[in-house]
Order: sequence, then C-alpha cells, then structure tokens
Amino acid sequence: MSAPIAHGGGVTAAAAVFGGGQEDWLDLSTGINPCPVALPEIPARAWHRLPDRHLVDAARFAARDHYGSGEILPLPVPGTQSVIQLLPRLVGADERIAVTDNKVAVTDERVAVVSPTYGEYARAFASAGFAVDAVDDLAAIGAAHRLAVVVNPNNPDGRIWPAETLVALHDRIKAANGFLVVDEAFGDTDPWLSLASRAQQLSNLIIFRSFGKFFGLAGLRLGFVIARENILERFEDWLGPWAVSGPALSLAASLLRSDVSPIHSRIEERSIGLHAALDGAGLRIAGGTALFTLVADARAGDIYTHLCRHHILVRKFDYAPDWLRFGLTPDPVADRRLGEALQRFER
Repeated sequence: MSAPIAHGGGVTAAAAVFGGGQEDWLDLSTGINPCPVALPEIPARAWHRLPDRHLVDAARFAARDHYGSGEILPLPVPGTQSVIQLLPRLVGADERIAVTDNKVAVTDERVAVVSPTYGEYARAFASAGFAVDAVDDLAAIGAAHRLAVVVNPNNPDGRIWPAETLVALHDRIKAANGFLVVDEAFGDTDPWLSLASRAQQLSNLIIFRSFGKFFGLAGLRLGFVIARENILERFEDWLGPWAVSGPALSLAASLLRSDVSPIHSRIEERSIGLHAALDGAGLRIAGGTALFTLVADARAGDIYTHLCRHHILVRKFDYAPDWLRFGLTPDPVADRRLGEALQRFER
C-alpha cells in the first residue's frame, strides 16, 4: 500500500507546528469556494429516515438539469474520492493480482494519468497493482492503456483540454476497449468545457463532478458520476445501499435548481482580490482556475513557512518545490491580511 498523500486543508497539523487555534488560521490550502451558500431548509424526515428513492431521484433530476447531461441521470456518490477508489474494479486488475507479505504484485495492466494532477488517481491504481504512466500529453496515451484519467480543468495548474480533443481521445481509447475518466471537479466555473451533454454518445466515458467545491460545502461529501447507465449501475452496486445521506440529497436537489449566478459573481470577485494580493507581492502566477491560483517561485518553501508563521496556510507540492497553490480568500479583510504578510517576506 502506497503512503497517504498530503492534501490541502491540514490546519490542525499546521497549528501543531506553528501555533494558534483553528480560528486563528486563514486556510488557503484548498480549492473550495470560501463563501458557502446559505443552506436551504432540510425536511426533518431527511434526518429521521433512511434516504428513500424519491430523495435520490430528486437529486439526480436536479443534477441532470444543472450539469446538462441530457438523457443521463447523474449518480450521487459520497464524494468523488469514493469512486476514484473503485476505478480499478472497472477494469478488473484487482481481481487478478497477487498479494504476498502485504505487497501488491504489479500486473502488466497499464493506466495513464495526465500529470501532474490530483494524486489519488495514481495512488488508487498503483495500490491495485496497475502500472501507472504519468503522461504530460494526450498523445502519450495509447492502446496499451486500459484507462486514462484527465482532470479538466486540471488541479493544480489549471490546464484545460478542449471538448473535441477529449472526444477524439475517448474514441481512440474505446477502440482499444479502454475507458476515459474526465474529472470535472472544478468545472462549474467553466461549464463550456464539460462533456456532460455528450456522455450518452460516448459509451466509454466517465465524468466525475464535485458538488462541494463550487457551493462551498465540501464537508457534505457529495459528488456525481455521469456515464451511461451500464457503468452507473456498476458504481451504484459497488457503493451499496444508502451511500449518500438524506440531508445531502435534499440539499443537492434544492441547490442544483437554484440561481447560481450570485455564486459565480462572488467567486469572480474573490479571484480578483486574490490576484491583487499576489500581484502586489510581485509573485508570478503560473496557472489556476477561478477557485485557486498557482504561483511559481524559487523561494516557495520559504514563502510557505513565512505564511505559516503568520497563520496562513497554502498548498505546497513535494514534486514541484517551486510551486504554491493559493485558494480564494473569503473577503477583502483576508485579502489585506495575505497581502501584508507577503509584503513582509524578506526577499
């Protein structure tokens, strides 16, 4: 089993080293909307009863309309991380590998992950015995790959792939009986990139959508899978009954049908504020999305430590020591706090 990956959001661990309580820290280490939406009323029965089919159906129909998936009713899941763990089952290698002395024997099965990106994809497949090829271009994905993963827009650099390019990749992978996974976790702010409307015509395509990032409700642990019904049925079976809570389904049904234009406006406003703070400190923006910004700087490690001493947490990367990812600040006061801390950094 490979070692756990250090993700954003670790304020408790940072505070143990640099002091302060949770409330003292400005957490910019995630790509989550820092201005969560107001919660609609949740019926008492959603808390009291097991999540009945009508709650699941209401969330699925709302997700279909929100994501524009046409004939497909997206499958609600308890966070997309839950289905990333299941992907090796889709191509079956975990049924054939040998495990000796707690070590996984690698098969000749290969998957491709367009990298660098969210690390849990490579970890899930490596743990299941696959050989994982970290590729930097779609052209490197070939007939030897049982499955390919593309995060679009990508985390952490914001790289994007046009829809037609991904459709062509799907067709190439399908010809070799493989699957294409497109992770659109940050796709709500760039809906024009989504393949959701074309999923019914692309039989070997699987799309993951995150709910919590855009709505600012990551603690809800909710996501959706968009794919043809035969694929969705397999994920549903593997997850088992009542995988998503009644309150989560109720909130999804309400919020996915709400007017999301104010959320877009607020995210844009916060992104402008963050960029102003970074620009004011002379930092070079190397990429990002509406929900986070990637900075490239040779002094990244020292900047990270300096910000931690000011109780500001950002995301650093062991594989790219000159990178820092900054999530959005919640308000102009936080913009000023970040900007002032950066300007105190001794260059």
